[in-house]
Formats: sequence, structure tokens, C-alpha cells
Amino acid sequence: MPLILGTNSIKDTGYEVANSCRFNKADTPSLSITPGSNGSNTVWTISMWCKRSNLSDGSNDQKIHAAGTSSTYELLFSTADQLTLYNGSTTVFVTNRKFRDVSAWYHIVVAYNTGASGNDRCKVYINGTQETSFATDNRDDGSAMNHINQSVAQFVGNNNAGDGFDGYIAEVCVIDGTAYAASSFGEFNEDSPQIWQPIDVSELTFGTNGAYFDFESSGNLGNDANGGTDWAENNIAAADQAVDSPTNNFCVMNPLDNYFAGATFAEGSCKVTTLTSEGEAYNTGTIGVANGMWYFEAKLTSASGAGSANDGFVGATGRMAIAAGELGDAADNYGYSGSGGGIRNNNSTTTSGYDTYTTGDIIGVYIDCDNNKIYWAKNGTIQDSGTGFALSTSPDTGFYFPAVGDWATNLSQVWDFNFGGCSAFTVSSGNADANGYGNFEYDPSSGTFDSASKDFLAICTKNLGSDGG
Repeated sequence: MPLILGTNSIKDTGYEVANSCRFNKADTPSLSITPGSNGSNTVWTISMWCKRSNLSDGSNDQKIHAAGTSSTYELLFSTADQLTLYNGSTTVFVTNRKFRDVSAWYHIVVAYNTGASGNDRCKVYINGTQETSFATDNRDDGSAMNHINQSVAQFVGNNNAGDGFDGYIAEVCVIDGTAYAASSFGEFNEDSPQIWQPIDVSELTFGTNGAYFDFESSGNLGNDANGGTDWAENNIAAADQAVDSPTNNFCVMNPLDNYFAGATFAEGSCKVTTLTSEGEAYNTGTIGVANGMWYFEAKLTSASGAGSANDGFVGATGRMAIAAGELGDAADNYGYSGSGGGIRNNNSTTTSGYDTYTTGDIIGVYIDCDNNKIYWAKNGTIQDSGTGFALSTSPDTGFYFPAVGDWATNLSQVWDFNFGGCSAFTVSSGNADANGYGNFEYDPSSGTFDSASKDFLAICTKNLGSDGG
């Protein structure tokens, strides 16, 4: 299946998606509207781009589009992470494919037409390719879809408090009265034909109750950019607007690399909470880097439990999470500790030149893969007078990943990350990197690093394509 990979944005040509909307499941977020009249529930299309954060908890589905609150139409990721469509009590389809990649954007199209024959009544496309493998397949039923495009509540993201989507959604097209193929919403990259990318949808016919959400207005994320009535924003705030998008995919923290399954992830996987029961452990980001110079921010928001509140580490690692290992135990992982100040690496700590930090402080992390150095800043001040800490030249995985962890087995910390795509903490100043990407509290290029100026960049596919990684 074609995925949105790091190379999808090597060329800054063609159609660009500027924004997405973050759906934090714990907030029960959704967009909703009740149309004043009925549209078509026999011919329609839904198209959207999704980047999942947390996967299923095993007991709740994650709905991405729904209509009605009983005998409903629901398009969702099931508790087994399969794309599923319900028409009331009828299961229209369940894919064999499972959607568990939390680092990539998926493009999903469902085109429905009861006037077509057999399985052509309901066509499903994933990243431009028509889906043909189903665990359950009743697509030839031909029944009108319950409630969709009708004068009942319509939803993007959720119609039930326990079944909300967790992640990012972009380029939502609700089409009333036309069954479009995936080629109306995207195309394969001419230089990399396995990569599916968005195209301009402004010329499509959206119909009576259709809508288009581009999420480009932070003050009105329910804006119908097609000119129709805006949808209500339910538990969605301006801070949920993201620049993480199908045409510029940003790093977030990785809930799949969670050795003890003890940490929890929220706010589009930019908030990590460690648990007192998990032991010493660390968690990593979704994108690793091997070349170039990279920057991200992490704020220690709160801490509870025994031990010092700042017994934590933030930095980078060349390996995935390991059993009972704190960040800095191995030769190729590095953590800046708030307790006593200092850098932990290869099971030892260097304290000279590093300040302590505590809750409320923002730590900047600068990874220089070209010169094998790593730097840290506390609230914008480069530590150790800009003298970098040497990186191992041969990390275990071949890449360095952003990482965070705590020292004490009975300490819980909350870390809010900002990779530039959608921060978990409030950014009060606003600074892009040297290429114009990301939104950071501090300027990634500010300061001197080993007595030199350096441009550190947001970890996103636009930068990976042009500056290595």
C-alpha cells in the first residue's frame, strides 16, 4: 500500500495542504451539523486524510465520520484497527487490512452508489488504490445509507463520547449526490509513483449537504471552505489547528515504542505521561534522523510521586525502548537530566555546564548528525556555553530518535512536546525554522554551537526531503 513517506515532499511543487485539525480523543472532539433539508443517502462520497495517534484501546472504536445517534451510519477504525462501515445494524464492510502506522498519513475514500451493480455500489480506496480484500463484505447490499446527508446530526470525528478519533484529520470532503473515485482527490507522484498525494478539490460538486474542511482558519475550524454552512466545533480549540499535513508530515511521539505500555499519549501524541508503575523507561519519536541538523522542544509540565519532580531526561537515542533502561544507559542514547543538571550517556553523568530544570521549563534539543553533536537549551539559553556533547558515530539503528524518560520507578511526569507541527503547550512567541517550517517557542537557529552559527530544522518531511535526514 502506498504510504506518505519522508520523500513525498522532495519537490515543493503541486498542491499543498497547509493545515489539519488535531482530535484529542479524551476531549470527545467532533465537528457537527444538522442540515435543514435532506440530501442524497443513495449516492455520496466521503474523502479524508487521517494520521492516527493512539490506536484502539480494545474496547472502543474510533469514528471518523458518522450520521445520526441511533440506527447510524458510521465509518470508523474498529477495536482491531480495521476500517469498518456500518449502516445501522448492518456491517457493510470490514477490511482485512489493519491501520496501525502512527507515523504516516492515510487517504480514505468511500464512494457509495446504490444504482451501481454488485460491489461497485460501495468502492473503498486507500492511498489511491481500490481496496479488494475484506473480512466482511456486504457492499452489494444496495440499501440507502441510514441518515447520511439527511436532516439529522452529521459528524466528523465522533458521535459517541467513547468512540472518538485520536489523531489528525485533513482535507475532509463530504460529497452529497456524486460517487467520486479516489483520482478526484489525489494522484500518484510523477517522480515517485508509489507515493499518493492530494490534489486541488475546489472544482468538485459537493451537493446540497456537502462540505469541505481545509482547517485553515484557527478561529473557525468548522468552516465549510466550499461556502456552505459552517459546522459546530465541539471540544475543538484554535490550538488544535496543526501544520502537520499530508504534504508535510511532522514527527510526533510514538505510542507503539512503549516498552512497559506504561506511558500514555495525548494531544496528537505530543503529550507523554509516564506512570509510577512502569519502572525506568523512555519513549521515542516517530521519525529518526541520520543526516542534517534537527530541533524540537519539550516542556516538563508536571510531576508527581516519590523522588525529585525533575528526575527526568529528554534528548535522543539511537535505539528503541529497552527493558528497565533509563535514557542515557546505553552508548548511543543521551538525556539531559533536570535533577542536578547534566547529561547522562553510557551509564554515566556529566554535570559541568548544565543547569537544573523543573516543571514549567522548556528544553530545546538540537541534534547535529553532520558533526555528531547534540546540544540542549533551557528556556532558550544554550547549555554548556554551546559546547556540544559528542554523539556516537554508529547508533544501533542507524538513526537518532527524539526521546524522553524518567529516572525513578515511582515517579510520574508529564512532558509536552513541540516538533513544530502541533504543540502540546502554548507557544507564546512563534518561530519557524530557517526553511520556514514549524512553530516553536524559541528560534532553532538562535545561538552559537561550538562557536558557530547553525540552522537546526523541524523534523518534518519537507525538511527531510531537502536537507537529508
